[in-house]
Amino acid sequence: MTYEFKGWAGYDKEAATGGLKYEAFEPKVFEDDDVDVKILYCGICGSDASVLAGEFGPIEAGRIAGHEIVGEVVRVGPKAEGLKLGDVVGIGAQSDSCLACEFCTGHKEQYCATPTFTFGSPYARGASAGQNSKGGFASHWRGPAHFAIPLPSGLDPAAAAPLLCGGVTVYTPLKRWGAGSERKRVGVLGLGGLGHMAVLIARAMGAEVTAISRGTSKEGDARKLGAGSYIATGADLAQDLAPHARTLDLVISTINPPKVDVAAYLGLLRPEGAFVTVGAVIEPFSFHSFPLITGGLSVGGSNTGSPDDIRELLALVAAHPEALPWVQKWDMGQINEAMVEFGKGAPRYRFVLANTGNGARL
Repeated sequence: MTYEFKGWAGYDKEAATGGLKYEAFEPKVFEDDDVDVKILYCGICGSDASVLAGEFGPIEAGRIAGHEIVGEVVRVGPKAEGLKLGDVVGIGAQSDSCLACEFCTGHKEQYCATPTFTFGSPYARGASAGQNSKGGFASHWRGPAHFAIPLPSGLDPAAAAPLLCGGVTVYTPLKRWGAGSERKRVGVLGLGGLGHMAVLIARAMGAEVTAISRGTSKEGDARKLGAGSYIATGADLAQDLAPHARTLDLVISTINPPKVDVAAYLGLLRPEGAFVTVGAVIEPFSFHSFPLITGGLSVGGSNTGSPDDIRELLALVAAHPEALPWVQKWDMGQINEAMVEFGKGAPRYRFVLANTGNGARL
């Protein structure tokens, strides 16, 4: 099969607001353990927009973002284990690692010291060492089969795309901190792209979920997603949270404003509860040690998930299809319009690009 790699490339900060350009690009060198994937769907994640806008520093010319990829395997290297032509696979935020360190061999590849993220990140091994990765806002993806995870049969590929980054980002701490088992009462702070998936996934894991969001505009959605309780916050956070003191075992924070009043949210926790952030907050957290000591509380963070975590999550959602993310699909040819609407906060709650030219459906 002959095909050309093409994608929507960014060259400056205007890339996030309608300035992406469609062009051919050179993929990484094809290695024996690689696969080529014809991209069908790719979610738009907040970090895509942030990176393309230059919020994390200048971008290299020709950066192709996108790291919630679903597509069909169209080429298989001789050492690409577990995959065959025609398989539908998903690729998340990480596309490679050393595969040899204690973390990689322990199935925690996200903690490898030399990770390759799915776009704008240099490969550290093989013939492509030093070459930057290209993401899913494209016609095709090339990379190690180890990071291409088969989708369970019957799982909607478009709705599954956001699970590959946003979904596994909230699943990993929910699993690690025992949502639905050791910690039955779970609070989800923020009801956006990540937060709505945290509600869905926590419910599928058997937890009782409380959604926490500013105002009441999202309360109806929160309850449809499966939240049994809703806490509306406003100008006086301490007052709004006070009636709910010591009601939760775990709070997953998905928000990323410049500053978060962690001390106020610690009051929601029952003894031995945990506050875990997956939202990148710029200003340092500030709180007294006494609540941690007297309540045996924990404050932590969580990275994205490993390939095994993604497999587990896809299997969980396949068994609980009501936990699929809420998505709105855009033709990938309209990516610039989609990015503008994304920047306005329009998704309810995740945009997914469909490569109709590759056979995807709107």
